[in-house]
Amino acid sequence: MKLIKNAEAIQEYVEGMTTPETDILYNLKRETYLKVLSPQMISGHYQGRLLTMITQMIRPKRVLEVGTFTGYTAICFGMGLPEDGQVHTIEINEERENIIRKHLEKAELEEKVILYIGDAKEIIPTIDEMFDLVFIDASKMEYDTYFDLIFEKVRQGGFILTDNVLWYGKVLEEKKDKKTAAIHAFNSRIQEDERVENILLPMMDGIMIARKI
Repeated sequence: MKLIKNAEAIQEYVEGMTTPETDILYNLKRETYLKVLSPQMISGHYQGRLLTMITQMIRPKRVLEVGTFTGYTAICFGMGLPEDGQVHTIEINEERENIIRKHLEKAELEEKVILYIGDAKEIIPTIDEMFDLVFIDASKMEYDTYFDLIFEKVRQGGFILTDNVLWYGKVLEEKKDKKTAAIHAFNSRIQEDERVENILLPMMDGIMIARKI
């Protein structure tokens, strides 16, 4: 497989050939960069559009998101839901609740997106649902734990997406810090898990897609 030259120019090109960002998502991103620490954690237009498209293809009735941040991806999932679909999203930082709820309301998704504030490890066991689609994008050191907690809540044929699994390319480094080592171990675990089939997409910071079989 040949490597693509001019990766930055290619990224600009593919984003230019992607359905534009909605005003609601643009305004949320802008407010995130103005008011929130570590705003680069937001998924952004290109990845958000992918998640909406995946949701439209799968047509899940129930989506679980572990790690809401300011609500960008929750809105992206909500935009792709079927009429009877619902998103459950968990955010640990209570200081982000107001911005999340404000923009969910602007997107007219406050009835379709259920927001939980608190530790996902404590909240996930209390949610009495079976999920068709899960998106994990919270504490990198806890990826294994989240996966274990949600696996039995995912229906057969359902999908588990995990973000940032390339970790800025650090997974290729011989000497790995603790966070990088944890992500690499998680990737290896998914690769060896006979209960799923998987593919790692190298877009953005890497998305691991696992389908429960």
